[in-house]
Amino acid sequence: MLMSQILNGTQRDPKKLSNDPVLSLRATTSLSLSASSGSVAISSTKMRLLPHTGRNDILGQPPRIKLPIICGQTGVGKTEIGIKVASELGGEIISADSRQIYKFMDIGTAKPTKLQRKLIIHHLLDIKHPDEDYSAGKYAKDAEKIIDEVVSKKRLPIVVGGSGLYIKALTDGLFHSPPIDLKIRNRLKQELEKRGIESLYHELRKFDPESASRINSKDRQRILRALEVFKATGIPFSQLQKTTKTNSKFIPIFIGLIRERDELKKRIELRIDKMMQSGFVDEVKRLLEKGYLLSLNSFNAVGYRELANYLKGNYSLKEALRLIKKNTDSYAKRQLTWFKKIDKINWIHLKGKDDKTEEIIRIIKK
Repeated sequence: MLMSQILNGTQRDPKKLSNDPVLSLRATTSLSLSASSGSVAISSTKMRLLPHTGRNDILGQPPRIKLPIICGQTGVGKTEIGIKVASELGGEIISADSRQIYKFMDIGTAKPTKLQRKLIIHHLLDIKHPDEDYSAGKYAKDAEKIIDEVVSKKRLPIVVGGSGLYIKALTDGLFHSPPIDLKIRNRLKQELEKRGIESLYHELRKFDPESASRINSKDRQRILRALEVFKATGIPFSQLQKTTKTNSKFIPIFIGLIRERDELKKRIELRIDKMMQSGFVDEVKRLLEKGYLLSLNSFNAVGYRELANYLKGNYSLKEALRLIKKNTDSYAKRQLTWFKKIDKINWIHLKGKDDKTEEIIRIIKK
């Protein structure tokens, strides 16, 4: 299967591939992918897959690229399956995880190991310090740039992750946010410290109930963002999102991984126990010693705030562990609700160690 065929979902005569809507093929050749290393073996002396530079005759726009996206709940097995698929297809992984972007937060975010990252190139990991701001809009811009670079190297970009908002920003196009006066932003942060997030969420429900219905009541970053846009423009954030989006350049191939609820719950609990054995408490302790505050958005990652409160003496380690498992389970439920709203998602039902890699590859090659 030629890489251009994977990207645009067609199989054609190599002599006619110069009109490929995504890539152009120079030199007739055969290509095979090594499952063990992800390497590409080429029988002819020269082969170049070049980005297509033509325009869409009907729309007057650049051709859209099909993009595999492996998504699903926390603990379902996305990382391991993504690596296998990338190895089979000669791909690179673009992470879509809003917590794995942070440095020093490895164990609690289940970040791919050093060995896994040596096997397959991973992008958008460890790109921010825990006290740095990052948004879905910034993610979409960064991911799009990386995807273009991966394609230019004749590799297959594969998005893997469970952060629905990041994936939505990438596939639906960018929302061009208006510039925000720093005075408004700072005033809202002061109100957060004085009144608490519950009060600000109640205010958001009053002025923008649609945004409030989509945002978790404890998500500080998104609540503050929606409020600052409303206070700066007088227009609800949800309304601006509908009127100022641009079309995405990608046609996503959504592959949703799913397991029976009881099996997933057991996997989540086992993974959390392994995190604790691997030094999760010490990881949180180091973050606090570096001066990072509980009010930071990075501490919204399940487990970090719970263990920080344990370290501060607010409750026992046993209670912290109970809360981590409970909150992770709730997060997984919210993820499933989000992904079930996606049209044309290809659901892959997993059980035990059967990862359905071959079925996923067939879907990508269609």
